[in-house]
Amino acid sequence: MPLDETVEDWPDDRLWDELAVRLGPEAAANLTRGPAIEKSIAPLRSFVFEPMRHGRLLLAGDSAHIVPPTGAKGLNLAASDVHYLSEALVGHFKGGDPDAIGGYSQKALARVWKSERFSWQLTKLMHRFPESDAFDRRMQLADLDYIATSRAAQTTIAENYVGLPL
Repeated sequence: MPLDETVEDWPDDRLWDELAVRLGPEAAANLTRGPAIEKSIAPLRSFVFEPMRHGRLLLAGDSAHIVPPTGAKGLNLAASDVHYLSEALVGHFKGGDPDAIGGYSQKALARVWKSERFSWQLTKLMHRFPESDAFDRRMQLADLDYIATSRAAQTTIAENYVGLPL
C-alpha cells in the first residue's frame, strides 16, 4: 500500500476483494463478507532506543524498541525485557551486585537486535515498497523459493519465529 493511502481509501468491499485475491479462488469462495468492525493502517517501521535507559529510568518493551508486526515479536521482546530487567533489579537490590542494572541494556539489546533483524527481513520479504524495483521483486521471489525448498532456511525461520532462547 502506498504511504499516502488512508483508511478511508479502503471501504469494506475493497478490503474483502483484496483479501479474496490474496487468499486465492478456493478460499475466497468460502469467505463470508460483512462490515469491518475496525480498520487501521499499521506502519511498518523499526526503532531501537540504545541504551535501554534514560538516566535512572530503565526502558522495556515499546518504550525501548518497536518492531514491524510482520514477525510478531513485539510481545515476546517485551516479555524478555521484563525477564532481564527483573534479574537486574533482583541482582542489584537483593544480591547487592552494583553492575546488575548496568548490564541490563546490553543483555536485552543482544536479543532485541536479532528480533529486529528477523522482523525487518520478513517485512521486506512479504511486502512491496514504493521504492522497490524489478530487481527487488526478483530478490523477494528468490528468497521465497529458497525458504520453500531449503530445510536450513525453514529451520532458521522456525527458530526465529517461535522465539530465541533467553
